[in-house]
Amino acid sequence: MTTAKKRLKSGMGSSTADTITVRGHDLVEDLIGKVSLGDMAFLELKGRLPSQQESTVFNALAVTLVEHGMTPSAIAARLTYFGAPESLQGAVAAGLLGIGDRFGGSIEEAARTLQEALEGAGPSPDMASLARQIVSTHKERKRPIAGLGHPIHKPIDPRTPKLFAIAGDNGFSGRFVELMQAISAEASRSYGRELPVNATGAIGAIASELDIPWRVTRGLAVMARAIGLVAHIQEELEEPLAAEIWGRIDEESSS
Repeated sequence: MTTAKKRLKSGMGSSTADTITVRGHDLVEDLIGKVSLGDMAFLELKGRLPSQQESTVFNALAVTLVEHGMTPSAIAARLTYFGAPESLQGAVAAGLLGIGDRFGGSIEEAARTLQEALEGAGPSPDMASLARQIVSTHKERKRPIAGLGHPIHKPIDPRTPKLFAIAGDNGFSGRFVELMQAISAEASRSYGRELPVNATGAIGAIASELDIPWRVTRGLAVMARAIGLVAHIQEELEEPLAAEIWGRIDEESSS
C-alpha cells in the first residue's frame, strides 16, 4: 500500500509566462508603483495589505531599524566587502549574521516575553503583577531583560517615545505596550537604577500589537538593516574605511 504524498503548496506567490502573483495580488497591476516597500513587507508577512494606521506604524518600525551608525554588523559588512569585493551580497549577509540577542535581535526576546506572559491572561490582566514576575524570574536567573536600557542612549532611547506616540496615535498602544512599560518601571525599582524601554523593546511591544508572532519579529531587523548595510557598502566604495580599520587593529593589537 502506497501513501499519497502531501501536495507541496505555498500561498506566497506564483508566476506564469506573463503574470506574477504575490499573496493574491497581481504584482504589475496592483503593487508596482502603488505600494511602499514597508507595505509590501506587511503584505508578505500578513497576507494582506495594511490599513493606513497599520502602514504608518509598521513603516515606523522598519525605518527605525535601517541605520544605527558604525555598529558591529556594519563593520563586519565593510570588512567582508574589503576581502571579497565581488560579493556584495556576501558582505551584507555577514552583517546580518550579527543581528543577535545583543544587537537588533533583542526584539525577538522582548516580543516573546510579552506574548508568552499575556497568552491566556484574559482581557484585564494585572500588569504590575506580571511585570514583577517577569523581573523576578530574570533577576533570579541573572539574565538581562530584553528591551530595557541602552549602552549609548541615556537617560532614554530617543526613538522609544516617538514609536510609542505613533503607535498610540494609530490605535496600537494596547496591553503589550502597557506590559512593556510596566516591566521597565518594575525593573528600575528592583535594580535600583533607571532601565527605560529601548527601541527594540518598543518595537517588540508594537509588533506584538500588530499580531506579528515573536518568532518572526527578529526578521523586521533583518529586512530593515539589509537596506542600511547596502548603503554602508556604497559608502565604502566612495570613502573606504575597511583598510584603515584593519590596519589600525593590526597595529594596535600587535604592539
